[in-house]
Amino acid sequence: MNKNIQRGLAAVGALVTATGAMAAGPDMSGLTGAVDFGTVTTAVLAIAGLLAVVYVAVKGAQVGLAMIRK
Repeated sequence: MNKNIQRGLAAVGALVTATGAMAAGPDMSGLTGAVDFGTVTTAVLAIAGLLAVVYVAVKGAQVGLAMIRK
């Protein structure tokens, strides 16, 4: 059998074995239960909103200046 095929089969076997062992996944509920993501989500959305306003203002200024130049 070709060495590349043997290596490929060994890699697939290792991947299948590792995937089966971690199928359930670790229990992180103790860590994630104590964290409130509501305030983080609000902050991220507020920053995204501010950036959107800046981008719209810049685009509006570009369009306005393009109209004046013509």
